[in-house]
Amino acid sequence: MNIHLHIERLVLDGLTVDGRHAPLVREALEAELTRLLTHSGLSSGLQTGGVFRRLEGDAIDRGDQKMPAQLGQQIAKSVYGSLASEAVKK
Repeated sequence: MNIHLHIERLVLDGLTVDGRHAPLVREALEAELTRLLTHSGLSSGLQTGGVFRRLEGDAIDRGDQKMPAQLGQQIAKSVYGSLASEAVKK
C-alpha cells in the first residue's frame, strides 16, 4: 500500500516556534508521522482515500523544556489521532 500525504499548511494556534527551530520541528513531525503510518497504518475508512479541508488535533503539552524534535513528535501524534477521528466520522 502506498500512502501519499500532503499537508499544505500547519497552523499551531497559541504555540510560538522560534524560526531557527521550525525546520527541526518539521523534520521531526514528518519522521514521526511516517513512523506512525508505517507501523500502525490507516484505518479502513481512509484506505480508499480522503481529503480533509481541516483537521483539529488534540492540545499539545508544550512545556518550557520541550526540544524541537519532541514538539514535532507531539504534533505528529496529534495529526495522526485527528486522521483516525475523521475516518470514524466518514
